[in-house]
Amino acid sequence: MTQYLITKWFGTFLCDKTTVQREILFPKHEKEIAIRLRQIEKNTILDEEKKIVNSPSVIVNEKRLQDLGSYVHDDPVFTTLLINPEDYGFPLELLHEVMMHITLERVDEQLKSEDLQLIQMVNALDDLIQTANLLSERLSCWSLLPTSKKKVEPFEKTLSAVNDEIARLQQQIEADMEAIAPNTSSIIGPLIGARLIALAGGMQKMAMLPASTIQILGAEKALFRFKKDGGRPPKHGVIFQHSLVNCAPKTQRGKIARLLATKLSTAIKADVFTKRNIANELQEDINTRLQEIRKK
Repeated sequence: MTQYLITKWFGTFLCDKTTVQREILFPKHEKEIAIRLRQIEKNTILDEEKKIVNSPSVIVNEKRLQDLGSYVHDDPVFTTLLINPEDYGFPLELLHEVMMHITLERVDEQLKSEDLQLIQMVNALDDLIQTANLLSERLSCWSLLPTSKKKVEPFEKTLSAVNDEIARLQQQIEADMEAIAPNTSSIIGPLIGARLIALAGGMQKMAMLPASTIQILGAEKALFRFKKDGGRPPKHGVIFQHSLVNCAPKTQRGKIARLLATKLSTAIKADVFTKRNIANELQEDINTRLQEIRKK
């Protein structure tokens, strides 16, 4: 007899074409149900699902469950057989509480995500650099006056401390980038890569951007002026900081920036989705294309 494995938010069920033959209900507690639903989100087979299956002829409609039976996603049984949670003592109010619990967990995970921490470090680094520049400028002006060392020394120590923190923060950003975005770091450098991720609003957001947008990240003011007043559109944003762009002849900078942006678009997608190391392949493509650009 053909059996169907159907998992609902409140339990898992083994059915024939018309009725439930066997069920294993989840604990009637929002946290326990939330744990199982999060496992399903991550394509994990639940212990209850493994336990209830006792025949290799089971049909499933989720790829997640392919190891337990035959995958047939469009079998009408999965849509016509109604399994009411309230018939098993699970009110819909409990589902609402479960979804609230899951939403809070997702928010917490997002706030703890490494790329959001990276964005905060980049913003802090910018603040420190701005502070160091102001302090350095003030010291330069002060040094033009006949001033005792005792008066200037505390100020010099403050500037030194700020510069030390800038160096420490840069090292931390480089280490984090090489851990969470190795392909991006290899192609553009960890500090420029981190700045691009910060401008995009996170790694996933950057991975969804077209290469043309990545190319001009950081040139928003110039782009706004172009749209408002006309003239020439910006050819590059933060990417200009890379030596391949800023050391190139002006006539080649736009093409090289476009090349880097195209490869960055691929690199960040690999860092976010596949986790494959494709940096060497991308770098070979860049080197080949650079030779073609320079010949022209």
